[in-house]
Amino acid sequence: MRALTALFLLFFVCAQPAPVVAGPAMVFDVESSKVLYAEDPDMLWHPASLTKLMTVYLTFEALKAGKFTVDSKVTVSKRAFRQPPSKIGLPIGGQMSVKLAIDVLIIKSANDVAVMLAEKVAGTETAFVAMMNKTAKRLGMSNSRYYNPNGLPDARQVTTARDLALLSRAILKDFPEHAPLFKQLDVKIGKRRLRTHNGLLRTFDGADGLKTGFICASGFNVVASATRDGRKLVAVVLGSLSSGKRTRRASMLLSHSFDTYVWKALFASSVIETLPQDGSEAKGPINMRNKVPSCNRRARKVRKKRRVKKKRKSKSKVKSKSKSKTKKKKS
Repeated sequence: MRALTALFLLFFVCAQPAPVVAGPAMVFDVESSKVLYAEDPDMLWHPASLTKLMTVYLTFEALKAGKFTVDSKVTVSKRAFRQPPSKIGLPIGGQMSVKLAIDVLIIKSANDVAVMLAEKVAGTETAFVAMMNKTAKRLGMSNSRYYNPNGLPDARQVTTARDLALLSRAILKDFPEHAPLFKQLDVKIGKRRLRTHNGLLRTFDGADGLKTGFICASGFNVVASATRDGRKLVAVVLGSLSSGKRTRRASMLLSHSFDTYVWKALFASSVIETLPQDGSEAKGPINMRNKVPSCNRRARKVRKKRRVKKKRKSKSKVKSKSKSKTKKKKS
C-alpha cells in the first residue's frame, strides 16, 4: 500500500504538464470519458467558430432522421448572404450540396454556410438557435448559451471547456461515420482550394479532428482530437494569443496525456460530468481583445512601424550596394 501511495505521489509531482498562463483547457479520453487534465473547466468563454460544432451536430442528426440527404441542396438566402467573413460568398440563390456545405463549414469555417445549413435543418435561423439551446441542455451543456449558428461576436454567446468536451464526445460517439470529415486538410470549391485552420492536423502525430475558432473576444480556440495506439483523446484549449500558441498548447497537452496515459487513467476518478467544480464557474467571460496581438490596435501600430522600418533598411541596403557597384565600375 505504501509503495502504491508513493507511486501515486510521484505521478502527481512529476507527471503534471508545465504550468501555462492561458485560458480554460481540458483533456479527456473519448471511450471512458475520464478527464486527464482540467484547468478552469467551468469558466465562461466565447466559443467563436467552435459554435459550428453544434451546427454540425444538428446537421448530422437531421441526416440520420432522414430530413434530407448529403446530396440535397442548401441555398444562399438574403440572411446567409449578409454574413461577414469568413465566408464562401456565393450570390443569393446560389446552391451547394449538404455534403460540400459540411466540408466547407468544418474546413473553411464559413459563416454564410452555417446559416445555410441552419435554415436547411430548421427552416429559419431563429428556429435553429432554439434547437441549439435545447440540444445543449439535452447533452448536459448547462453553461452554454447560443444566439447564432456560426459564432460571430455576441456577448451573450458563451460556453465552457467542460461543455465543449461534452459536445465533441457526442459528435464522435453518436456519429462515428462522420469522424473522417474532421481530419480533412482541404476542400475544393470551384477553382478554389480551401485549407484547414487546424494546425495540429499537419504537425501532431495522430491528429484527426475537430475544429478551431477565433474572434477577438475569445482569442484562439480549438477542440482537437488525436488517436494513438487505439486511444482517442480530445483536448479543449480556449483563449490562446495566436494560432501558433493554440496549436502548441493543444499539442503539449495531448502529448503529455498520451505519454502518461496509463497513470492518468489509473488514478483519474472523474469523468466529464462528475469532475468537481473548482470555482471557475464564477469567472468570465473574459474579453481577450486587448490581449491578442492581432486584435490590439497599439500592437498593430507597433508591428506596422517595424515593417516600415524593415522596408526602409532593405531599400537603403539595395541603394548602398548599387552605389558601391557604380564606384567599382568607375575605378
